[in-house]
Amino acid sequence: MIPTGRAVFIPARTLHAIRMWGSVEMRTLYFSPSLTSFQENDCRVIEVVPLLRELILRAVERMGLDSRVEHDARMIGLLGDEIKTAIEADDDPPLALPLPSDQQALELAHHVLAQPNFESVDELAERHGMARRTLERRFRDETGMSFGMWRQKARLLDSIRLLAEGKSVTDAALDSGYSSVSAFIAAFKSTFGYTPGRL
Repeated sequence: MIPTGRAVFIPARTLHAIRMWGSVEMRTLYFSPSLTSFQENDCRVIEVVPLLRELILRAVERMGLDSRVEHDARMIGLLGDEIKTAIEADDDPPLALPLPSDQQALELAHHVLAQPNFESVDELAERHGMARRTLERRFRDETGMSFGMWRQKARLLDSIRLLAEGKSVTDAALDSGYSSVSAFIAAFKSTFGYTPGRL
């Protein structure tokens, strides 16, 4: 999930797709791997600090930078430095949701992501041919989270989509399975570092 003030870093030659909800403006920069020192091999959501934002806007306004032009080469270097700093600044990005590699657990994860409904853990485990303890163990081993924490984060990430589509905080809270708006706001702020209203 990439809300306002964030960007996604996608390494070269990475197969990817982008889906947008609500009213969105997006800028895209492409870097030649030979011109950067990015060591990251995974897609990452990064924070766009004011300097990086202005550099991105300037590069897009100029419709590309040429490394053979001295001014452009300096901008490329500064962009690269700022992106590298942003990548290194966040070791545990709150907007990322790790997926298990085990086939049964992965199918269950995709089911929950496609239908963030309110089936019990036992119902989900049975539907996907696993014992509850096996499901819990696989999620903890492969994602670093209990299944309950993983599902809560999946629902909170889905609430970002609901908010981007224009739903109220109350509707997003109820659609995410919270009976209390204040509990939703507290969980949202604890996970992402800001309130859903600010988003």
